[in-house]
Amino acid sequence: MTRATPGRPLRADARRNYDRILAAAETVFAEQGADGSLEEIARRAQVGSATLHRHFPSRRALLLAVFEDGIAALCARARALIDDDADPGAALTTWLRALAAYTVTHRGLSLSLLPSGPATDADDRCHVMLGEAGRPLLDRAQRAGAVRPDVAFADLLTLVTAIALATEATGDPAEAERLLALALTGIGVRPAASPSPR
Repeated sequence: MTRATPGRPLRADARRNYDRILAAAETVFAEQGADGSLEEIARRAQVGSATLHRHFPSRRALLLAVFEDGIAALCARARALIDDDADPGAALTTWLRALAAYTVTHRGLSLSLLPSGPATDADDRCHVMLGEAGRPLLDRAQRAGAVRPDVAFADLLTLVTAIALATEATGDPAEAERLLALALTGIGVRPAASPSPR
């Protein structure tokens, strides 16, 4: 799939290079995780390292570009849950479970969601998308008394990221969901149809 890039439209040859780099990065990150070799990505994309860095000035920018489509789908899911006027606590739980499942089964995403000092606009794009989609779910759940009032959206993202990092080696969504259910109990969410403790 071809993603949109910020700034001026790319020339046809630059667009092909951009798409090849993303396709290669998806494969390498899936195989090797977030520390996958950028040189290997450039080799598989049949471009030079300079071309890769011209399109993606940092590893983080490349990681976030790789996962942007999936993040966009998760954001659409959050908006749909609000539009459906679902139970606020259950809606937040459903969305966080979807975020955790996606994150743990896409190696490298959890690392790309961790703060890394001052972020560029490109580096922060997925965080902004997730925040705009997820905060309304959290706000609704807090107004309904389903979540403690001192919980911030950043706390939820940190919990999901930590769970994904802890389970990334096995890529086991069931273990991630079990840990998430424990975390949600701590913040006061009433998990909906969560798995039974082992």
